[in-house]
Amino acid sequence: MREEEAVAFKNISKKHHRRQMPKREVRVLDAPHIVNDYYTNILDWGKNNTLAVALGSEMYLWNANNRNVSKLFEANGNDRPASVAWSENTKFIAVGFLHSKLQLWDAETSKPIRDLEGHSKRVAAIAWNGQMLTSGSHDKSIINHDVRAGRNVICQVKGHRAEICGLKWSRRGNMLSSGGNENHIYVWDSSKMSSSSYLHCFKEHCAAVKALAWCPYDSDVLASGGGTEDKCIKLWNVCGLEWNRHHKEILSGHGFSTSTQQNQLCLWRYPSMTKVGGLDRHASRILHLSQSPDGLTVVSAGADETLRFWDVFGPPINDTPQISNLDNLLSLKISPIR
Repeated sequence: MREEEAVAFKNISKKHHRRQMPKREVRVLDAPHIVNDYYTNILDWGKNNTLAVALGSEMYLWNANNRNVSKLFEANGNDRPASVAWSENTKFIAVGFLHSKLQLWDAETSKPIRDLEGHSKRVAAIAWNGQMLTSGSHDKSIINHDVRAGRNVICQVKGHRAEICGLKWSRRGNMLSSGGNENHIYVWDSSKMSSSSYLHCFKEHCAAVKALAWCPYDSDVLASGGGTEDKCIKLWNVCGLEWNRHHKEILSGHGFSTSTQQNQLCLWRYPSMTKVGGLDRHASRILHLSQSPDGLTVVSAGADETLRFWDVFGPPINDTPQISNLDNLLSLKISPIR
């Protein structure tokens, strides 16, 4: 974290506001044909305030500034996107596919730039680190790609014994965390990945680890969440985690219903991990979470085929959600793309 950001956060933390959970979402968008698959990562909110989301075989972009929607592409045959990630400068969109393809798209022209070689099975986890794109696959490998080079593969490592479900680079870009379907977490030093040597291997989870999030104000803290059989941050059956950049809190999104967690978003104080409150508006499990560039709003994608936007990290909001037929993604199904 840069020094000015650390000072700003310290000043915010000194203000003892009574934090209240919003009662409802601020916006709801239809997300028809979103795939109900825990192992995919098909939602990402770029720093240009544009949300990328895959609905079945199609990839859409929703501009949060003007609320315009456009279709980036439709995959051929029975292939479909399994992961999506904006580059840090938002010039590119990386998309991993069900049938092992990893593709780079130009965000301004909405045209494909190149395919990145290396994987043999589905690519469901991708993460950027500057000009380097890291991908994780069902083939159990992690590949660092230089998107500028003709030969894109920088290094390929195999530490996991099962599919890679989650990838997340630390804020400084010096450490990579990876979660696998064998329930393990690996932490890698970026300077030593070519030798396939890792810094740490954590084996405390008892379900697939998809949710990974580095703390924005403590570079040594990594939060992780496992699947249905796990029930812990290292919190309940967690499908996604987002740190609050303005208060010491973390938001968790939950999967299959249990007696205590029913398709909920839960906000927790850090480091006490006391629960601030929960939001139970989805009619089915939460699949993905992503955070707006200003760190105030979080979007959740549910198996109920909705995207719900929450001002959970910001000031109190109006109780009335804004639901607009003009804004929902279903309109793209019947409208030509210009």
